[in-house]
Amino acid sequence: MKQLTSILHRIDHKGYKAYHDIKGAHTFGKYTLHIDHVQADPYASPSRIRVSAPVDKLSFTKDMYTDHWRYIGFTDYLARVVNRMIQKHQANKGIFIDAPSQEILERSAVVIHKGQLEVRLSVQLPARGRSILAKEAIQRLTVQLPKIMQSAVDDMDIDQLHEHLRLCDDQHALRQFVAKEDGLVFIRDGAILPRLSGISKQPLQSDHTKRFMSPKELEAYANLPHAGNVRGMLIKRGVTVIVGGGYHGKSTLLEAIEQGVYNHIAGDGREYIATDDTAMKIRAEDGRSVSGVDIGMFIGNLPNDKSTRSFSTTNASGSTSQATNIIEAREVGTTLLLIDEDTSATNFMIRDQRMQQLVAKEKEPITPFIDRVRYLYEEEGISTIVVVGGSGDYLEVADTVIMLDEYEVTDVTDRAKQIASEGTTRQAVMPDDVTHSTKKRMPKKAGWNAQKGKKEKVGAKGTDTILFGRETIDLSNVEQIVDDSQTRAIAEILRVLTKHHMDGNTSINELLERYEQATTAGIEQVSSFYGQHPGDLARPRKMEIAAA
Repeated sequence: MKQLTSILHRIDHKGYKAYHDIKGAHTFGKYTLHIDHVQADPYASPSRIRVSAPVDKLSFTKDMYTDHWRYIGFTDYLARVVNRMIQKHQANKGIFIDAPSQEILERSAVVIHKGQLEVRLSVQLPARGRSILAKEAIQRLTVQLPKIMQSAVDDMDIDQLHEHLRLCDDQHALRQFVAKEDGLVFIRDGAILPRLSGISKQPLQSDHTKRFMSPKELEAYANLPHAGNVRGMLIKRGVTVIVGGGYHGKSTLLEAIEQGVYNHIAGDGREYIATDDTAMKIRAEDGRSVSGVDIGMFIGNLPNDKSTRSFSTTNASGSTSQATNIIEAREVGTTLLLIDEDTSATNFMIRDQRMQQLVAKEKEPITPFIDRVRYLYEEEGISTIVVVGGSGDYLEVADTVIMLDEYEVTDVTDRAKQIASEGTTRQAVMPDDVTHSTKKRMPKKAGWNAQKGKKEKVGAKGTDTILFGRETIDLSNVEQIVDDSQTRAIAEILRVLTKHHMDGNTSINELLERYEQATTAGIEQVSSFYGQHPGDLARPRKMEIAAA
């Protein structure tokens, strides 16, 4: 660090490019500062640095990170603490870490590699105009940064770390319990489902917030290693219908279930919700493009004898887009569809008797979802949880019916079945032939080009946009992406797969398998910044990669 200080004094007030002289490794105590990438000018993306130390020289034990779920929890916790210390030491205007939010995800911000703990940061190197400000740089790199590491690592509250890891143990055990019990979802009693607002992930905590309580008919007890026997609602495989009045919590419950594919931190209110990790939220997506999807299960031949066995369009309707989203989710192995009537195409979800009488069967190409939902479960093992507010016909096809009344949950299956049996039986409009193609789609490399000018250019804007060369990929309707870092990772994954693996003869599933094989040592393996510490990636599920 003395050498770094000397270099910075030497280049003071020189042109910004002189900052390249500080690249390399600089030691302070047991830590080493690696300056891997220096930004080209003051207005470019921040420089990339790492701070490393031999993990056996730190106050951590191997049991904290040996198990995979504990490793994710350990590195997640350390990234959170480093971020807190950056704020505490008022370094947040110049030093940054890819800080976690409410979810516990595998990230590249903190890793253990070859016996070394690495904390990966970005730093804005100070300047006035384009002239180097050495004094400020010395303060940032040789004073603030060591203080941050001292506070975050050496002075860490180990008891709080253990508490975080115990929660990770319990969450891992809860997911094993759900799978063992042939379940889809477990929600612990006392969970806080509502969020602070529509744009906040924080729990709504007030005197009026109703905590979740399982109806007795659906209660189950999960024996967890640290929390002990916990009671909650277990939704089993099959067709589950969620009903209730408007604004009584139906969509809030479904949203909590869809986010239950991820673990959450203590105090989030949803930390003991576990959902089948293949669950896919399905919605209508007017205007999306579709390429070679067999939607014949739901949409028969269109006017002018246009086949739907290999359906392509640049501007899908509500019904064809929703059919496509289901077939694509099925293609990549989902075993649970999550559907909200509010974000669905009405003519895709249901077709009542009066409309059947008015419009002849042979004139309507759509087989509504209600006529396929049992088939999907009984023949293909794909369960569904669907929120309905106006389609009472779904009571006929449900295994379980849950009612929300001012956020209180009741099992009304028996009453729903009685009501369904007393009314006129719905006539299915399903064609006699339910066969459908299971062909593998093979993406063509010619459709992808990451070049923008002379360089490959991929990146992300928020959770809903990927920039790929000169193209923009809109992910605003892919609702289970929860972190910008996942979107950045998807962009890099697409770059690697299209550049090295896509040949027109490799299916989407095979491409996803290659991604998983290529990242067994960490998500950073896909980054174009590999070797210059890609510290801003979080692992996405293969479902969201497939959607992109």
